[in-house]
Amino acid sequence: MTNSAMQVKARNRAPLGASYWKLWTSSGLSNLADGVFKIALPLLAIQLTQSPTLIAGLSVAATLPWLVFALTAGALADRLDRRKIMLWANVSRGILPAMLAAVILLDFGSIWALYVVALMVGVAETLYDTSAQSIMPQVVDRDQLSRANGRLYAVELTANQFVGPPLGGLLVAIGVVAGLAVPAALWLAAVGGLLLVPGAFRMEREQTTTLRFDIGEGLRFLWNQKILRTLAVMTGVFNFASSAAFAVLVLFAVGPASDMKLSDVGFGLLLTTSALGAFAGSFISEWAEARLGRSKSLTLAVLGVALFVGAPAMTDNPYILGPIFFVGGILTVLWNVITVSLRQRITPNRLLGRVNSVYRLLAWGTMPLGAAAGGVLAQWLGLQVMFGIMGGLALALLVMMPILTDKAIAAADVES
Repeated sequence: MTNSAMQVKARNRAPLGASYWKLWTSSGLSNLADGVFKIALPLLAIQLTQSPTLIAGLSVAATLPWLVFALTAGALADRLDRRKIMLWANVSRGILPAMLAAVILLDFGSIWALYVVALMVGVAETLYDTSAQSIMPQVVDRDQLSRANGRLYAVELTANQFVGPPLGGLLVAIGVVAGLAVPAALWLAAVGGLLLVPGAFRMEREQTTTLRFDIGEGLRFLWNQKILRTLAVMTGVFNFASSAAFAVLVLFAVGPASDMKLSDVGFGLLLTTSALGAFAGSFISEWAEARLGRSKSLTLAVLGVALFVGAPAMTDNPYILGPIFFVGGILTVLWNVITVSLRQRITPNRLLGRVNSVYRLLAWGTMPLGAAAGGVLAQWLGLQVMFGIMGGLALALLVMMPILTDKAIAAADVES
């Protein structure tokens, strides 16, 4: 091994630092709250309605901010202190479920109240997540990004999908107030972790510009980066398909009239299998990226997501779906670690909030559209036909893989 290679390896294995681990802890608490809330909300909703369209509409409300507010959130992340944005977003998310619990206790609860809270929590999530991804290169070195993102995904996905869903199912089974009070408390606890992170995280600006100009600069940068543009489109299709499938999965899985006939807790445990896979994937992603190369790793991820989304079209057996969801979790995280780390390396730090937001507009703005399509198709054609259509849509993304060669990805990385 040459001296330069040894130096790179040493930098890659250097400690991530105290600030990183404080952010890591806060993110874990925040994502645990998110995992509990996102499983509690549909379980509360099916107590109010059995309409696939109305149930899917809840996912539309929760994800709509990524379609209409993402660009503004990115511009704000490049103008304001990113840590402070995360703080205020979590304060808001802590208050909203508590308000919903109060409304329900006063007997004013309805599906429309759930819609309003889902929408407002979605706005706060848009601000938080955009700033959280943009702050990372300010906390760790460029060479540490894959490891830092992998460890962050480990705690986020473990909390959001492994611990959160079964805990959410259990809390709703205990009572409505428990299902809402616990995520509220966790989001507020995450604020405490962020308060311990020292320093300022506001980017220096050389000139005064309008918000419109800032958004346009981010749009142009992403459009001129073919690799990032392609990955954003592909992620958008993935999220369209997965949102369509998972917006109505609760109707396929929960209750005596469903195909799977699972309890609330059983539904949470089913989703936990994908979280277990995601947890494993967060630790092997760096290894897979090094051994297989980024292009082959991304191809495997496409195959995994297609199977993940389309599997319920073929079986309603939870003992078959569980392992499939596990593998899907591994490969989804592999995709995320590679693409997020690459975006953070390629993009100048002063533009990272805006580029993240443009990327997520394309990648996440499709989620409300997918959720709406899933509800309509499920009502029109049936649940399993809808799952099959979405699995096929995800598989069709293999036609874009010739753009994402290792050579092309490396060239984009070096140019930055």
